[in-house]
Amino acid sequence: MPGLLEGKVGIIANLSERHGYPWGIAQACLREGARLAFGYQERFARHVEELAADVPGALRFPLEFGSDGQDDQLTAAMDLVRRECGGLDFVVHTAAFAPPAAMMGRFTDTERAHFQTALDVSAYSFLALVRAAEPLFKERGGGSAVALTYYGGEKVVLGYKVMGIAKAALDSVGRYLAAELGPEKIRVNLLSLGPQRTVAARGIPGFMDLLRKAGETAPLRTNIEPIDGGNAAVFLCSDLGRFVTGEILHVDSGYNVLGMWAPGTEG
Repeated sequence: MPGLLEGKVGIIANLSERHGYPWGIAQACLREGARLAFGYQERFARHVEELAADVPGALRFPLEFGSDGQDDQLTAAMDLVRRECGGLDFVVHTAAFAPPAAMMGRFTDTERAHFQTALDVSAYSFLALVRAAEPLFKERGGGSAVALTYYGGEKVVLGYKVMGIAKAALDSVGRYLAAELGPEKIRVNLLSLGPQRTVAARGIPGFMDLLRKAGETAPLRTNIEPIDGGNAAVFLCSDLGRFVTGEILHVDSGYNVLGMWAPGTEG
């Protein structure tokens, strides 16, 4: 039986390490038959090269979201994918960043430059990625764009600070893109995943307590794994999700439905 993404070509931006959601998404997409291209920051080039070495037909390209060369890199990436793969069916945006200084102290004291960086890298970059992919999607008669978001953009998650604002902006970008590009059969969705122990996440003050509490109090009483995020991404990028657009799909063991800690889980 063919995989759900058999014959489809996708971009995952931004791959950096074996642990975390981008690689989990890659594994799920490969399992379902997709051919993948990976965007990466130069500082992770060696790690991405090692990961891609085990992926048949994988393409790699540098992609520094938030940099002056971002748009040129995206143009080159789309040219590469068109030349080597003949088209593009889906993109998965996984980039998020705020300067470390913006994650310390009070949110009220966030500097303008740090605020702008967080929104540029974490939200505007999704708009830029989809815009660059749009011509290739149209050549295929449509496509799917997915961005990873987090519940901290919907409700206050103490410690998440300016990244919560950036994720809220990302959620809105996704909705506006979905509305505008729907007539072209281009679907745009957000995937809100539970916390995951990655190098980047450990930079969030109090993250390990947040991770523990999420697993203890979520209705399913567990945290999800990277492959769970990957399975959800496959749904959104495949024909199974062909009528789903403008949505935020929560895959967090049900944590987002809670209003307070469950009895007996305090402390």
